[in-house]
Amino acid sequence: MSKHLIAADHLKRALDGRQPKIGIILGSGLGDLADQIEDPVYLPYDQIENFPMSTVAGHSGRFVIGSLGGQQVICMQGRLHSYEGFDYSDLALPIRAMRAVGVEMLFISNAAGSMTTEMPQGSLMVISDHVNWSGFNPLIGANDDNVGPRFVDMGNAYDRDLRAQLHEVAGGMGVVLHEGVYFWYTGPNFETPAEIRAFRMLGADAVGMSTVPECIAAVHCGMKVVAVSAITNLAAGMDVTQTLSHEHTLAQSATISDRFCRLVTAFVAAQG
Repeated sequence: MSKHLIAADHLKRALDGRQPKIGIILGSGLGDLADQIEDPVYLPYDQIENFPMSTVAGHSGRFVIGSLGGQQVICMQGRLHSYEGFDYSDLALPIRAMRAVGVEMLFISNAAGSMTTEMPQGSLMVISDHVNWSGFNPLIGANDDNVGPRFVDMGNAYDRDLRAQLHEVAGGMGVVLHEGVYFWYTGPNFETPAEIRAFRMLGADAVGMSTVPECIAAVHCGMKVVAVSAITNLAAGMDVTQTLSHEHTLAQSATISDRFCRLVTAFVAAQG
C-alpha cells in the first residue's frame, strides 16, 4: 500500500466519522491557529507508520482535527521541508493523505522575506503565483494515475476565486492584505543579497523555504489552493542593520499571529 494511503488510514481513524473539506498547513511561528481549533483530536506524526517527522523549531509535528470557524478542518501544526533531508516525494505525502480522506481545499501559510519595501515586515501577502527554480519537484518519479495526471496545469495554482474571497474577507475586517509572487528557495541557509537581486528581476515579491512543493502536490491531486505569507523581514541586503535568523523569524511571526489567525478563521467560516 502507498505511504499516503497508510497515512490516510490513520487519519480516517482519528476523524471518527468527521468529513473535513478544508486542510491547513501552518508555517513557522503560526502554530497558534491550531490551538484555536475546537473539539480537537491530535494525531502526532510519529504515530503514523513511515511518516516523516518535522525537526524544525516552531513546528509541533502533528495533525489537529476539529472545528474552526464552524467548519471541520484538518490542520498540519508543523510541516516538512526539503532542507530537512526528506525525499521530495515525501513532501507530497501529507497532502495526498488529506486528499484521500476527502479534503478539497488547502490553505497553506508560511513565514517569508519581502523583496519590496512597499510590503514591510509585519505584512500579510496572499500568493498569486510562484517561481520554482530549485530543480526539484515532488512529482518527479513514477506517477500514480490514481492520485493525479502525469502532467498537470499550474496556470491557476493559487486559485483566483479563493484569492478574491480572501481579499473580500480581509477588507471586511480592515486587514491589509498584499498580493504577490513567492520564490521558493530550498535553504536552510538564508539567501545572499545577490540572489535576492536576481529573484527580484525574475518578478518575485517574497521568498521562503516551503509552500511550493505542497502547492504542486495539492494541484496534482485535484485540490484548490490558497496561500498566505507572513512577512517577517526584508530579504537579504535590503536592510543592512538586520541579521537574519530563525529566531528572528519566529519572533516576528508571533507579532503577526493574531491578525493571521483572525483572517484565516473568518475565511474558513466563509466557506460554509
